[in-house]
Amino acid sequence: MTEKEKPVDNFNSTAELTTNTGFDSTLSIDSKDIDKDEKAYNPFEHRQLEHPNSTLGSIVHLLKACLGSGILAMPSAFKNSGIVIGMIGTLLAGVICTHTVALVVRTSQELCVIAKKPSMGFAETCGAAFTYGPKRLQSWGAFVKTVIDYSMVATYISVLCVYTVFIASSFKEAIDGWYPALNISIQVYCVLCLVPLVLICQIRNLKYLVPFSATANILIVVVFAVTMYYIFIDLPSPKEREMVASVTQWPLFVSTVIFAMEGIGVVMPVENEMAHPEKFLGCPGVLNTAMVIVISLYGVFGFFGYVQFGDAVKGSITLNLPQDQWVAQGAKLLMALVIYLSFALQFYVPMEKVNRLLAKRKSDRFENVIQVGIRTSLIIIVVAVAVAFPNLELVISLVGAIFFSTLGLLIPALIDTVYRWDRGLGRCNYVLIKNAIIMIISIVALVSGSYVSIMEMIHDNSGDVITHQNETLT
Repeated sequence: MTEKEKPVDNFNSTAELTTNTGFDSTLSIDSKDIDKDEKAYNPFEHRQLEHPNSTLGSIVHLLKACLGSGILAMPSAFKNSGIVIGMIGTLLAGVICTHTVALVVRTSQELCVIAKKPSMGFAETCGAAFTYGPKRLQSWGAFVKTVIDYSMVATYISVLCVYTVFIASSFKEAIDGWYPALNISIQVYCVLCLVPLVLICQIRNLKYLVPFSATANILIVVVFAVTMYYIFIDLPSPKEREMVASVTQWPLFVSTVIFAMEGIGVVMPVENEMAHPEKFLGCPGVLNTAMVIVISLYGVFGFFGYVQFGDAVKGSITLNLPQDQWVAQGAKLLMALVIYLSFALQFYVPMEKVNRLLAKRKSDRFENVIQVGIRTSLIIIVVAVAVAFPNLELVISLVGAIFFSTLGLLIPALIDTVYRWDRGLGRCNYVLIKNAIIMIISIVALVSGSYVSIMEMIHDNSGDVITHQNETLT
């Protein structure tokens, strides 16, 4: 059951999502797992970090990971919920997402004590929960680990599809503003992204991506500042907007918020790099501090963005900025550049799994050819999906419904239940009841969000075909 321990690389961005993820701040293991005469294994003492992050630095890293393109989709989420439901839903979603992340971190840390390992990845934690869980489920450990591993790959491939649509949409908005006569379709812009994306994704070493990440962090601050400026100019009264939207649109709201907030793959690497990991959970703690800021900013951005643009708000609020002002157009292009510079970091996640498979080869012959071929093929697939489904709002909600509701809500509640099944589920089985409620919420979000998103995509594509036919006849 042991694996070769290796030092954790410095966490620079959201790239290291599938490797070496962490554990919680409190050691609380049932006595049956540890001999009473034996000193409990302390994972924190066995960490070897060359450059550990401070508590403040960890909060900054967590904020950087959570405050990305998702926050720009929050006004669109409020359009599908209304102001009242949007504010309440954002708060509840934030609390649930924070809690499920804490479940994974706590379970991972306790499993590290039992397995005597300094750290575990997300997939490894899920597998270990079964391996050290009820006897009837222990044989499922390796299978669960593999499923979660591939699910993480699929999740971040889908995120890359969102990124591609985002880049294409931003360039289309800007170019249409300057040259309206061109009227190039969003699909063409997606295809034009292919070569630049293939080129940046040939970078294989994380240290060479650090300058890209640093540049993106600077540019996104500028974009947020410009966007907030336009949001608060001549702000209409909230009474002009819907307080409660149609219930049939709520699944799109839930899926978008989950996509925006969920950071299950990012949190554990941040905690794993801390100089004082015992400060990660608790009150105030790194997680709670960062998530309070995130939830507040998401609520503010969603509320005022929807109040300003109403039902005209798009999948990213930057796409609503005026087309006749160079500052606004520049912000759109800067945001597209931010996403482009972050693309290779997200691409590192699926490639990390591919590289682990390639490492099993007996020969290194044609290594470069294979790497270039695989990377290029994956990008072609990503762009092809983006071309097929170019509606940014619907792509975000579908990805949130399928992947993030599953990995971010369902799986954490499930592994916590499995791990604690024989270790006590609390008075009146409150842990089981609470986790069952979370799992039900995730399944409802998965089914309803996927259904509504797919139906909207079908309707959207049908509308595009009819429009194209009418233009041809004309």
